[in-house]
Amino acid sequence: MSEPPSKSHGRKSISASLQPRSLMEGEDRLARAWRAVVITLLPESFPGILGQSLTGKALKDGIWQLDPIDLRPFGEGKHRNVDDTPAGGGAGMVLRPDVMGRAIEHAQTRAAPGAPLIYLSPRGKPFDQGRARALAKGPGATLICGRFEGLDQRVIDHYEIEEVSIGDYVLTGGELAAQVMLDAVVRLLPGVLGNEASTEEESFSEGLLEHPQYTRPADWQGHAIPDVLMSGHHGEIAKWRREMAEKLTKRRRPDLWEKKKS
Repeated sequence: MSEPPSKSHGRKSISASLQPRSLMEGEDRLARAWRAVVITLLPESFPGILGQSLTGKALKDGIWQLDPIDLRPFGEGKHRNVDDTPAGGGAGMVLRPDVMGRAIEHAQTRAAPGAPLIYLSPRGKPFDQGRARALAKGPGATLICGRFEGLDQRVIDHYEIEEVSIGDYVLTGGELAAQVMLDAVVRLLPGVLGNEASTEEESFSEGLLEHPQYTRPADWQGHAIPDVLMSGHHGEIAKWRREMAEKLTKRRRPDLWEKKKS
C-alpha cells in the first residue's frame, strides 16, 4: 500500500523519509517543537480552534506542530472501509483493528520519540490539569479519535494505548475531545502564554478552583470590586484569593476539596 501524503500544520511538514534527518533544512529547530499527531476520519477539522489565538500563533511560530493523519486511506477494499459490525451482535459499527493498526504504525514514524499513544474514550481515565502538565513536559502525543461504537479492544491491548476521557458524556467522535486536550497542553508550553505566572493562579493549579476575578470600572451596576483588591496590600490580597478559592472549591467541587485534603 502506498504511503499517504504528508499533511502537517506548523512551519514545515514532517513525514517519513529515506533522507537523513540531519540533512533536512530546519529540522534541528523543529525537533524541539512539541509534536501532536492525530489519527482521525476528519483531518479537515484540524487545526480548527487550535489555529486561532495563542495556540494558533504558537503553531505558526513552531513552538508546537500538528500532524493530522487521515484514517480512511488505511481502510480495506475499493471503498476503504474502516469499520465493521460488532462481534456478538449489537448496534453500530466498530473501527477495525487491522485498519487502525496500519494507521498507528504510520503515525509512529511521524511522532516524537517517547510520545504516548492516547485514545479519546468516554471510559478512559479523566483528563485533568495534572495530566496536561505532564504531557506538556514531554515531547508530544499521538491521539486517536474514535468514531461509531469505538475501537477494537485488541488494538488498545496490543499497543498498550492509554484511554483518556474529557468528561462523563458521549460525543459523536474524538475530534473535539482531542482539540480540548491539545488546547489544555499547548497553553502550558514555554513561550505560549507569554506570562508564565498566569498559569500558577488559575483553576486546578493547586487542586483548587480559581478565585473570582475583577477589573475596571471599580463600580458597575451597583456592584463594587472588593475593598481588599483595591488596598494595594499584596499579602492581604493573596490571603483573600486563597480563601475565596477554598470556599468555591468546597461549595462547587467537594470531590476536589476532599482530594485536596487527603
